Amino acid sequence: MKPQPQNTPDEPPRFRPMPPSEGPHRGGSWKVAYADFVTALMALFIVLWLMNSSRQVQQSVSAYFNDPRAHPTAASPGTGRAAASGPAANKENAEQFKQKLERALRALPEWAKLKDHVQISITNEGIRIELMETDQGLFFERARPEPSANGVRMLSLLAGELGRLPNELVIEGHTDSHPYRYSDLYGYGNWELSVDRANAARRCMQGAGVGERQVAQVRGYADKHLLAPADPYNSRNRRVSVVVAYDAAATSK
Repeated sequence: MKPQPQNTPDEPPRFRPMPPSEGPHRGGSWKVAYADFVTALMALFIVLWLMNSSRQVQQSVSAYFNDPRAHPTAASPGTGRAAASGPAANKENAEQFKQKLERALRALPEWAKLKDHVQISITNEGIRIELMETDQGLFFERARPEPSANGVRMLSLLAGELGRLPNELVIEGHTDSHPYRYSDLYGYGNWELSVDRANAARRCMQGAGVGERQVAQVRGYADKHLLAPADPYNSRNRRVSVVVAYDAAATSK
């Protein structure tokens, strides 16, 4: 065996310098990997939350990403509604407000296919907005109380406009005269469906700019107030109505 060289008392210890490539690594690449991991984890939690959310929440999120412009974002602090920025609607300015609302609706990308199913009229009670259904279901899925993606977009746009007013709102649900398909099995009929649709419309609008106290009434009429009485089975009888009640103080002046 070859003898190992020994250090003499006057000679410093022998050592081999460590090459720079073998030194400890102090780069920041782990931060990028960690950020990617946290982002993926957050996306997973969002997906899990959506999977367990109500159908209305899922459709609202989907509608926002399909058309963010239809969802108002301006809100007054702490109220969850758009700040009132205009005069109250009354009998004197009802026609002007109707025209303004029609201009806002025409800005919707899908207005061409929706325009024949939206009707705005001036009545003694207030400005009435009718969202009328098709045979297949347009604003609400057939025989279901939850609004469709089109319904969420339309109700959200209306909420953005109406939430800026001090006027009270009345929301109504209506059906045609076809009996509800599961009424005998579940005891759930047109009365329940009309009320549930009106209430779903209220929730959607309050989540998009209408104040909680702004909604004065939620009504369900089943098929008792038909839009086309001569044709009780017409799909246009299935509708949700939003009534902008005239401001009593402004009207009485």
